[in-house]
Amino acid sequence: MFSSKSKNAEATAPAASSAPAGMQGGTAKRAPRTPSAPSLISADLVVNGTLTSSGDIQIDGRVEGDVNSAGLVIGEKAFINGEVMADDVTVRGRVQGSIRARKVLLAATSHVEGNILHEAFAVEAGAFFEGNCRHSDNPLSDEHRRGGQGYEHKPAAVAPRPAEAPRPAPTSHANGAAPAATVAPLKTGA
Repeated sequence: MFSSKSKNAEATAPAASSAPAGMQGGTAKRAPRTPSAPSLISADLVVNGTLTSSGDIQIDGRVEGDVNSAGLVIGEKAFINGEVMADDVTVRGRVQGSIRARKVLLAATSHVEGNILHEAFAVEAGAFFEGNCRHSDNPLSDEHRRGGQGYEHKPAAVAPRPAEAPRPAPTSHANGAAPAATVAPLKTGA
């Protein structure tokens, strides 16, 4: 009565949709991820502990602990002290700890002190990064867990200072001053 469809279209519609949802022509289709709003940690919030989400998280406050999510945006005023694991990470604020992600973007305002294990990595001019950076085909796998045989923080070794070469004894010249420089001509192979 209120439908704009004809009776013929209604009669054929149930026959076409008799296959289970997601199955058409004998092939299974992966259900698209439904976009939802990210979970927010506002600027006045301090979290102590681990954050875990199957969706996206935007952090503008302070997190003392690890963060695991599908997507993560770390705002300019945000601070994370812990390990970050996500498919896609955008850092605009400060992170002290390791980052393991498929895609990592360090924005110009970012400050990262820790190691980064990534599949794709981009750094904007002005970003601060102190640590080691390594490519991995699967940075989120368990073999890269902290403390295991995978990728862990190792402080850089300090190189020993080379011994100074002995200086020649000063020589006296006719005017009492040492020569400014000694120049020898270059030999040419001509």
